[in-house]
Order: sequence, then C-alpha cells, then structure tokens
Amino acid sequence: MTSDWYDRHAQAFFEQTVGADIAHLHERFFAHLLSGGSILDAGCGSGRDSKVFIERGYRVTAIDASEAMVRLASTWSGIPVQLMRFEEIPWQSSFDGVWACASLLHVPRVQISSVLIKLVDALVPSGILYVSFKLGWGERHSKERFFNDYDEEELAVLLTLEERLEVIDIFKSIDVRPGARQQWVNALARKIDKPIAASCGESAVFFRCNQSKP
Repeated sequence: MTSDWYDRHAQAFFEQTVGADIAHLHERFFAHLLSGGSILDAGCGSGRDSKVFIERGYRVTAIDASEAMVRLASTWSGIPVQLMRFEEIPWQSSFDGVWACASLLHVPRVQISSVLIKLVDALVPSGILYVSFKLGWGERHSKERFFNDYDEEELAVLLTLEERLEVIDIFKSIDVRPGARQQWVNALARKIDKPIAASCGESAVFFRCNQSKP
C-alpha cells in the first residue's frame, strides 16, 4: 500500500523533498567514509542524496520500491536507479556506506531485523550505516502510508541487537522542509568483524550506558 501511495503521489513528493537541505546529516555520514568510496542509497526517494553523493565523488548505487520514484530519481541523479525492495537486496560486502534516510520507517517491526541484516550484509567490514526514523514509538498508518516510529532508546536497542554493528551516534534532528514540524531520530553505526562487549550491562542498553540524550 505504501509503495502504491508513492507511485500515485510521486511528482508531489519529489517536489516536496528534492530541495530539502540536509547537508548537516550528509557531513556526519561523510566524516566516517573514505573519499571516493561506494554508497548504497537504500530507498532513495527523489534521488536528492544520491546526486549529492555523486557530486562529492562517491560511487553510488540507488534503489527504491516505487516505480514512479525510480523514474524521477534516475533523471535527477543521473544514474539508473534500481526498482528493488529491501528484502531483495543481493549484495554482500560491497559498500563502504549504506544510507537509509527516511526509508526504513516504512518497514514493519516484524520485518525490520531481517532488513537490517540485509543492509549490514551489504557493507564491507568497517562500513558505515546511516538510518533515520520519525521520532515516536510504534506502528501507525497515516494518509495511506504505513510508518514505524522509534525514539532514541528503542533505536539503540534495534541496532545493538545486530551484533555486527557498533553504534557511533544516535541523535535527533528537525525536519527542514518548509512548514514541517516533524522531529527525527538518526543513527550512525559501523560494521565490525565480531561482536564487542558492552561497556556496562547488556548491549541493548548501549544508549543509556554510553551517551546522554541530546
């Protein structure tokens, strides 16, 4: 149903999001990547971020589950965006970074762990994962779209349950689109070769143990 919504509203969504300036998020991501590395833009939407990555000299592969968004993103970014759902991702140890900006928020909680495994599989060792969700908690439907919201602590739990990830940072941000009041929760994590011990208590309480809320 959510993909159908994007197919029907692709042009309007493109116009609402393609000009959003999230350079502050890009720079946090770039800070952990080698120049000229490879990035998977997972759920690329308008292709806004793929275009920025290409202009910064990165090698980009972009996917989206909406056929209409794929066409628009391909034109905007200048690369052939692939029509693909998260569960269809085939790559293994192929990317220095995976960028999942406002895209995993459409994955139900019953599926989110298996999708996260796919994204981590696609990363090379020490590769960087970026994800963002609308700030909140639980699943909901809004205007024919499904959303899976997280707060900071719940996102920390989700990421630390994937033992190949080391959480670098979890932080909040504000929607930069004109008139938008939405808050977002963002995370950066690194793929590690083997699990690391939590610094205090269980790994699922990483967030409470190792950093304070912004």
